[in-house]
Amino acid sequence: MNMQVKSIFYVAGLLFSSMFLISCSTEEEIPQETTEERLYEAAQSNMRTENFIQAVKNLQLLEARYPFGPYAEQSQLEIIYAHYRSFEPDAAIAAADRFIRLHPLHQNVDYAYYIKGLANYAEGEGFLDRFMPTDTTMRDPGAALQSFEDFRQLLTRYPYSPYANDAKSRMVFLRARLARYEINVANYYFKRGSYLAAANRGRHVVENFPQTPASADALAVMIQAYHLLGLEDLAIDSLAVLSENYPEHPSLDESGQFIDSFTITETNRTLMNKMTFGLFDHSEPPKFDNRASYLQR
Repeated sequence: MNMQVKSIFYVAGLLFSSMFLISCSTEEEIPQETTEERLYEAAQSNMRTENFIQAVKNLQLLEARYPFGPYAEQSQLEIIYAHYRSFEPDAAIAAADRFIRLHPLHQNVDYAYYIKGLANYAEGEGFLDRFMPTDTTMRDPGAALQSFEDFRQLLTRYPYSPYANDAKSRMVFLRARLARYEINVANYYFKRGSYLAAANRGRHVVENFPQTPASADALAVMIQAYHLLGLEDLAIDSLAVLSENYPEHPSLDESGQFIDSFTITETNRTLMNKMTFGLFDHSEPPKFDNRASYLQR
C-alpha cells in the first residue's frame, strides 16, 4: 500500500472518529413534558451553534410529538437543511421531496427545491472530495443530472426566488461537468475501438452542451472518430467548425489541420488485439482532455 493510499485511509479514519465523538458528546436528553415551543427553540439553538445532528433529532421529535402544531411545517422545512449540513444528502433529498409533496403551495417551497439541488450536488461529489482534490467528471453523472434538474425546476417555477442566482451559477458548472463526463466516455470508447460510439458522444456534447469548455474537445473527438471510420466528409465539416471557433486548440497544427497521430488497420492488428476487441496489445489510443493546456490560454 503506497503512502498516498495510507494517507487517505488515515484522514478518513480521523474524520469518522471525530464525527462519532461529536455525535456522542452532543447527545441531549429531552424531557417528555417539553413543550413544542421549547423543542423548536432548542433546534434553533442547535442550528446556530452548527450542531446539526442534534438539530435533526429535536426537529424529528417536535414533529412526532406535535404533528399538527404551529411549528410543524417550519420544522419540516428546516430539517431539510439540518440533514444537508449533517452530511446526510439522501435524508435531505427525502425530506425535501416530502415537503414539496405535502406543501406544494407553501411560500418557502422554493427553498426545498434549492436545498434538494444542493444535496444532489453534494451527493455527486462524495465524502472525501470535501478534503482532497479529485476529478468528479470521471464519476457516474446521475447525481449531477438530478441536481441540474432540481435547479431547473426551481428556476422554472420560481424565477424570482432569492436562490435563483446561485442555482444558475451551479447549473453552469454542472453543464460543464456533464459535458466533460461525455468526453471521458468518448476517450474510453477510443480505447475499446468503438469509434462510432465515440463520435456519438462528441456529437452529444456539441448538440446538448454548447459553449461549455468541453465543446472544443468534443469536436476533436468527432474529427478523430470520423477519420477512423472513413467518414471524411463528416470529419471535414467538424474540422471547419473547430478551426473557426477554436483555432488555438492543441489538436490543430499551425495551418489549422487536424493532428492525427493515431491510425489502426486490420493489417497491423495482432491476434490478441482482435480476440480482445482492442482491449490488449494495441497502440496508444487517442485521448482528448485539453483542460489544462487550452483553457489557460
